[in-house]
Amino acid sequence: MPRYGFERLSAQDNSFLLFETRNVHMHVASTLVFESGPLRTRDGGVDIAVIKRSFEAVLHLVPRYRQRLFFVPIEGRAVWVDDAHFSLDYHIRHTALPKPGDESQLKKLSSRVMAQQLDRKRPLWETWIVEGLEGGDRFAMISKIHHCMIDGASGVDLAQIQFSTSPEVPPPKPAPRFLPRPAPSRGELARDELARWLTLPLRALRGFREFSAATDDVRSELLARARALIDTLGMASAASETPLNGELGPHRAFDWLRVPLGEMKSMRKALDCTINDVVLTVVTGAVREYLISRGVRPEVIEFRVGAPVSMRGEQERGRLGNRVSSWILTLPIAESDPRAQLAAIHAETQRLKQSRQALGVEMMMKMAEYTPSTLLTLGARSISGPINTIVTNVPGPQFPLYFHGAKLVAMYPQVPLLENLGIGIALASYNGTVHWGFNADPDILPDLDIFVSLVRAAYDGVARAAGVAVEPQARRLELDAIRRERPTNGSPRESITPRSA
Repeated sequence: MPRYGFERLSAQDNSFLLFETRNVHMHVASTLVFESGPLRTRDGGVDIAVIKRSFEAVLHLVPRYRQRLFFVPIEGRAVWVDDAHFSLDYHIRHTALPKPGDESQLKKLSSRVMAQQLDRKRPLWETWIVEGLEGGDRFAMISKIHHCMIDGASGVDLAQIQFSTSPEVPPPKPAPRFLPRPAPSRGELARDELARWLTLPLRALRGFREFSAATDDVRSELLARARALIDTLGMASAASETPLNGELGPHRAFDWLRVPLGEMKSMRKALDCTINDVVLTVVTGAVREYLISRGVRPEVIEFRVGAPVSMRGEQERGRLGNRVSSWILTLPIAESDPRAQLAAIHAETQRLKQSRQALGVEMMMKMAEYTPSTLLTLGARSISGPINTIVTNVPGPQFPLYFHGAKLVAMYPQVPLLENLGIGIALASYNGTVHWGFNADPDILPDLDIFVSLVRAAYDGVARAAGVAVEPQARRLELDAIRRERPTNGSPRESITPRSA
């Protein structure tokens, strides 16, 4: 038995490390808002000591939170090892907003936290506890975790480990003692990697036998997977240049909105489609109007969206790591009518389901398990290269959650920006509300607030097309004011000249 312990990252997990650059940060994040409840202190703050003890009590359930990266010599594949110098104080940070502590200030703080890259010499997560929110009885939790640790589905599972369905304050639990396993030396990692490569043919044969035993029609399944892989590779051409794309800088802007889940379900039922179809139709309407506001003709743009698709089975619930693929589809932005937009999107998503396109990226990742790590960026680039933005929708629990008795009232997700993507859109449903999070590069989209207003307007348009009444919500900008800002000569304004993708 070896005296050391480590776990190798999967090819897909490792690809999120390889794809990261100085300005491309591959962490997922969220801003959660709580009612302070029993965590409120006498002076109006939050009890950070209790929060830390609550985290410490569950860390043994999520070992990755106390593990850091090591890298195999020469080959470069990453592995997880226990962090012998783990310090909870480094990962849980306490701050406050200046008065008045409004929503705008919280968005700006979230943007700054998200713009900072995680330190690879430590476990790849941070949680910021933010007090000083207006009203005095709320606090926020900004959570940041590297994508190599989780995908959207496992992130929801992780939240339910940390949180409770009961408002009752749980009794204090002693945290199990952390005994880090010794990390391997470089020589030990190199020897283990050599042994892995020598056994690859046997493991590949074993994997094929297991696949054959679990598949009714092996030939048909292999043909379907081959077609999916070919279709994915066929989408590898560069995306169109648009004002929503360009070279990423170091800064981020974050904005959000929320809508009742019941409204979106009513739209889905009235229009005989899926919730995702409704979401993509709303995005289509907003992108169309935004491009027009920048002096771009939508009918000459092929605007592609990457829509992550979970490949996680029930037997994989609760596990960290990534089991995600992606659909790549073209939004019908040349259409102005929401019903025509939705009909085109519904037809395309049905085609993608039948063609099983999502298998394409998954097949790349399976093949990458048997290739050097330098080739692992292929799957990631197949997602980022041919698209203009990402739209991801993660369903969450439809019942209240509590953190040490503090009720979670809102959760705004943030998807990382891949190279050349100026904006990413993430949705998370929780307790009857759909929370939209917009992560953007302010150098590419200096007017994110306008884009979010256009999303709200497009949402209202889809609701009208479905005959669904929506709750009135304040708008940041009137659409008439947006239209007045449109150029009259058909060319973009100098202040917002589109940057090349």
